[in-house]
Amino acid sequence: IKFFQLFFMFIFREEEGKFMTNIAAPKIPDGEKVDFDDIHRKRQEKDLSELQSLIEAHFVQRKKEEEELIALVNRIEKRRAERAEQQRVRTEREKERQARQAEEKERKELEEQQKKMNDDAKKKKALTNMTQQFSAGQKTKRGGKKQTEREKKKKILADRKKPLTVDHLNEDKLKEKANEMWQWLMGLEAEKFDLSEKLKRQKYDVSYSLPKVAARARWAAA
Repeated sequence: IKFFQLFFMFIFREEEGKFMTNIAAPKIPDGEKVDFDDIHRKRQEKDLSELQSLIEAHFVQRKKEEEELIALVNRIEKRRAERAEQQRVRTEREKERQARQAEEKERKELEEQQKKMNDDAKKKKALTNMTQQFSAGQKTKRGGKKQTEREKKKKILADRKKPLTVDHLNEDKLKEKANEMWQWLMGLEAEKFDLSEKLKRQKYDVSYSLPKVAARARWAAA
């Protein structure tokens, strides 16, 4: 209220000076009485009307400025909300991208791990098959050799087995026969020793060669 009082006083004084300079002295007809109260009243009414117009124009301008300010605030809030929404969308998309990337990485790691496990299983299976085949071959070979050696021994013994007929021999012939039998036994002992040493050597060769073959099989499978 005080503001409007000061405002009105300022406007009134300023406009009063303008009016005083612009208003010409009224012409008073000769012989007529001058009504100064009426003149003063009309002047006040005019000043009040002009002041009212200024006040209305001021409030119209102020309302317009307030509306423009409100519109500006609304635009700012709208832009702020749009930027916040854009940021939210970007953040959400980035989270989805990172989630897809992590899921893809995990899937590839699982596939690589599964592939490695399958490859290791295939290598182990191949190595086991090779070892089994080698062992079966060695067993068959040894079995064949044993059977062959056994058959040879049987044949040799069958060939060397001679009927011992000494009833018709005299003493000298008996001595010769005994010496012959002795020599024959010595030959058998020597042959037995040779065969025993040969068997030991074969066993050593097999036990020494088997780890090498297994290592080569593992290297070939890898």
